[in-house]
Amino acid sequence: MTSRTPSPSRTASLPESRSESLPESRTESLPKSLPGASAAADQAPPGGLPPRLFLVLIAVCTAVTAANIYVAAPLLPLMARDFGSTPSGVAWIASVAQFGYAAGLLFFAPLGDRVNRRRLVAALSLATAAALALGATASGATALAAAVLVASAATVVPQLLVPLVAARAPAHRRASHVAALIAGLFTGVVAARVLGALAGQAFGWRAVFLGAAVLTAVLGLASAAALPREDQRRGGPLFAGLAQLPGVVRMSPELRRACIRQGGMYGAWSALWTSLALLLTGHGDGGYGMTTGAAGLFGLFGLAASLVAPVAGGLVDRFGVARVVASAYVLAAVSVPLFWLGGQRLWALCAAAVAVHAALVASHIANQTLALTTTSTPAVANTAYVVAGFAGGAMASALAGTAFTHWGWHGVCAVSAGCLAVGWGVTSLRTRREQQRDTAVSGSGTRR
Repeated sequence: MTSRTPSPSRTASLPESRSESLPESRTESLPKSLPGASAAADQAPPGGLPPRLFLVLIAVCTAVTAANIYVAAPLLPLMARDFGSTPSGVAWIASVAQFGYAAGLLFFAPLGDRVNRRRLVAALSLATAAALALGATASGATALAAAVLVASAATVVPQLLVPLVAARAPAHRRASHVAALIAGLFTGVVAARVLGALAGQAFGWRAVFLGAAVLTAVLGLASAAALPREDQRRGGPLFAGLAQLPGVVRMSPELRRACIRQGGMYGAWSALWTSLALLLTGHGDGGYGMTTGAAGLFGLFGLAASLVAPVAGGLVDRFGVARVVASAYVLAAVSVPLFWLGGQRLWALCAAAVAVHAALVASHIANQTLALTTTSTPAVANTAYVVAGFAGGAMASALAGTAFTHWGWHGVCAVSAGCLAVGWGVTSLRTRREQQRDTAVSGSGTRR
């Protein structure tokens, strides 16, 4: 058997990915350093903020900005009453928010590798605040949806900050640091449902939008001021990162796997969570007849995500991505029949809410850690990953709204189950084919 040196053309064709097609088991061990990590780690945040306080500030900013994507969902009954419609008639506004966020990720998140992050965070925070303020003055569902679309597209600050925090973190603590931001993100999701619903019932949904605008502006500007100075950025056209997306995804099987699996997981969660207010506030056989404020309190079960995040980060650091994602999918699959039963039994709905949030956050931390470490352009890879997740969520939300209108809560549960089946089934088939191909190539090389 003779050894062969790879040709220069073959080596040059793989600039973006650490490996062309590693078996899934190789995702157990993550790289010890990220591109640019040493330079980022050497930079102390300006203003003399200790690293721990810096992480807390960024996590709080992440919570507030993430809440803007979901603030409309618990307020749908109030908006419907204000606009003379039905809750299911304005449910599409929640889907608009997720489509807007996915679009914003495509255009703005890749800029994290190329422009000054401090200025970008400040500009996007002010744009989000302005859109939310305009939304508070909307006279109809269409005008409100337009404002929500703009606000959601600009509220991509968390995905600009996650690659920065991952690059600054020590290798053995990277997933734990990412988990801190994910905990903040899901705390924002919970706050949007609980505090948004309570404040909406007390002061009206317009006051909630104005409050969100003020918080976004204040915390966004504070976080921008606390970010490290970045004098050296990548050259080239401003939106070159967007042009890189297809190639980065194509060259990294691990990134594709993370995108598809999180798209399925997020779709399953989104279908259930965006439709939950319709079930809880509905009357008759199709709902529990709760007030908007009482239904919002149900979001407290989402705190399971914030509590699980630090644990999940440690599990990824210790056991690897593949095991954590598989366990999360099993937990999510268990939650679906509980949600189905929850259409008539409140205790099952409560248990299912805890289970699906724990599954979502564990899967998210594992998959995002993999996405951030599998290519040489983490901001572009992170964009692909989060866009895939929110695209899955947006499509599932739209399908769930239609399913609820025609088949009730059980139709929503069927949409959620279908998302999980697609997310796991497609990637499992791809993994088997890649492993068979690798085995065939290896066998051919041995015979030579």
